Amino acid sequence: MGERASGRGTGASYDGPVQVGIDLIEIERVRDALERYPRFAERVFTEEERRYCFSRPNPAQHFAARFAGKEAVGKALGCGAEWMWRDIEIAGRPKPSVSLSGKVAAFAARAGAGAIDLSMTHSRGLAAAIAVVQPS
Repeated sequence: MGERASGRGTGASYDGPVQVGIDLIEIERVRDALERYPRFAERVFTEEERRYCFSRPNPAQHFAARFAGKEAVGKALGCGAEWMWRDIEIAGRPKPSVSLSGKVAAFAARAGAGAIDLSMTHSRGLAAAIAVVQPS
């Protein structure tokens, strides 16, 4: 599905209120997944996300924050099992932006989702994210 939408608005109308999603994950769980399952990073993260995270001194910390970010965006959109991991891309710092593609972009367009605001954080052991989806 070549459809791509920016997290800064999809242009459809949305009759509902602002939607919020939040997620929290232990960094050690992501570190274990990266070590145990060689294809984990490829299955869950885009090429740009992998490039960025692997360039950092503690890649698992950054992968965990992005994993939490993807979960938070999916929860805020309400797309549940319909969405695919790599259809939500989180890029940039210090303020990350969200780009949607494929099934998630199509779902967001049908739902009339507008701008997506994302905030991520991590400590030594935990990563968290909160996403806010505005009506368009």
